[in-house]
Parts: sequence; C-alpha cells; structure tokens
Amino acid sequence: MAIYKCYVCGKQISHKNLEKRFVCPHCGSRIFYKPRTRIKRVKTD
Repeated sequence: MAIYKCYVCGKQISHKNLEKRFVCPHCGSRIFYKPRTRIKRVKTD
C-alpha cells in the first residue's frame, strides 16, 4: 500500500483515493510525492 503526500497542502493520501483521478481531494492539486523513510546510520569503529 503506497502512501503519497500532496506537495501543496502536505496531507497524506492513500493510493486507493488516487485510482480514478490523480487529484488531491483536499486542495485539488495534481503534484504528489512519496515520502522516503529515514535511515539511521551507525558509525563503525
């Protein structure tokens, strides 16, 4: 299940809401991105 974020309003939108029309239901924008997960880096000695 993919989660997208609207570039304009910043709200999360599931892929099911975007199946028929690729438009943000909150603000009407058509620009989205998939937020990346943060990776914790461990420094080795």
